[in-house]
Amino acid sequence: MRQLMICLLVIYMVSVSSVCIASTGLHKENKGADWGGTDYMPEEKQFRMVDIIGKKRDGASLSKGEIQYFIDGCVDGSIPDYQTSALLMAIYFQGMEDRELADFTMAMAHSGEMIDLSPIKGVKVDKHSTGGVGDKTTMAVAPIVASCDVKIAKMSGRGLGHTGGTVDKLESIPGYRTVLDKDEFFNQVNEIGASVIGQSGNLAPADKKLYALRDVTGSVPSIPLIASSIMSKKLAAGADCILLDVKCGSGAFMKNVADAVTLAEKMVTIGEHNGKRTMAYVTNMNMPLGQNIGNALEVKEVVDVLNGKGPEDLTKECEELSATLLMMAGKGRHSECLAMVKEVIKNGQAMNKFKEMVQAQGGDVSVFDDLDGFTKAAVCYEVKADRDGYIASMDTEAIGIASTMLGAGRETMESVIDPTAGITICKKTGDKVHVGDVLAVFHTSREELLSPAVKRYLEALTYSQQTPGQSKLVYAVVDKNGVKKL
Repeated sequence: MRQLMICLLVIYMVSVSSVCIASTGLHKENKGADWGGTDYMPEEKQFRMVDIIGKKRDGASLSKGEIQYFIDGCVDGSIPDYQTSALLMAIYFQGMEDRELADFTMAMAHSGEMIDLSPIKGVKVDKHSTGGVGDKTTMAVAPIVASCDVKIAKMSGRGLGHTGGTVDKLESIPGYRTVLDKDEFFNQVNEIGASVIGQSGNLAPADKKLYALRDVTGSVPSIPLIASSIMSKKLAAGADCILLDVKCGSGAFMKNVADAVTLAEKMVTIGEHNGKRTMAYVTNMNMPLGQNIGNALEVKEVVDVLNGKGPEDLTKECEELSATLLMMAGKGRHSECLAMVKEVIKNGQAMNKFKEMVQAQGGDVSVFDDLDGFTKAAVCYEVKADRDGYIASMDTEAIGIASTMLGAGRETMESVIDPTAGITICKKTGDKVHVGDVLAVFHTSREELLSPAVKRYLEALTYSQQTPGQSKLVYAVVDKNGVKKL
């Protein structure tokens, strides 16, 4: 019944649009796009938005020309929001077939700047996480991969809500610049092998417009639209190989394994259809990754990993992702690449490469010699257990919110981040606790922030008198050949 009502609404919106606006017009070629040959050049013909909506409403696939006409009109404002929203809702219910979704995503990528990484020598790799709590893998993976002679030119985002952003974490290092001009970015990757900067302001502007409308019209939880949103920016960023870390669980957007695997499959298909070697891991976000949440705290934990002293779950995930990127770049079989990764951590090359990258971008590497001073907050508070038992589960999103409440993240775009704020987790899912044991240490600059954050953290934990089953770190690996469940 709900689907029927929505479909009727779409039909109504389309009929209104045909009366209110003439939707005819020639396809406008995207002048800023380099489609790499005529294969991607849509046919020149007249389109009507009302026909495109109706076609998708009835479950048919859109042509390249129809897709390009829609994306062009969305970006330049010639297609009104109500028609854009109607098509998004039709996609929400009808989905998209693989070829159609690949074309849709590439058109979104070409709606803005397409970064040409050809001045960087060799194979260029990129890694993207769908977002989680305590996920600081990019900061470790980049120097590990570069230490093994594979180039990683990485554009990362800022945090908002319960998930942290790599850019904010790196900016907790005094002097670290996340804005480099193109030549400086390319030169650094050529010379050092790695650079992590903030995202360009003009990557995939169509995605920004479509997401804003999805957010207010109830079409955010659409796997094809989520996949195209993520992959449009990855395709625009120009790497040859793309590795995706799809988080799954209470701290992730995808709450169950089946949906996370489906999203991973869609994104891998998009990448492969558009000439990029693409793989994905589906990983556990039912508890924070590592032990630290918060910007300087997470940098400290990355240093621990690169020095071979990091927590087991974070270390293992960083090693797996790094080895897979090396394999994708042609450095050998996965087992051989994993051995290379372990060796550059053991011999100190990975840590030295991290220092080299940070110093090249203006960061003060002396903080790595006094990590306790670097992470020291004005207020540190121990959160203690009030009962005996085993921690049976953790609401990871709520824990991320608790960290934000301490000042570690943004509740609005205007929020100012406290680089030393955050949480050090002492007990995680499966651990046995007794009354008075320290569950976590809270770090903040303002004592008045403690009480509500502690309350949120304690509410995020559930207890059992039985030992919980051991949870997996990786649920599945997805490549062009299919899904391997672990």
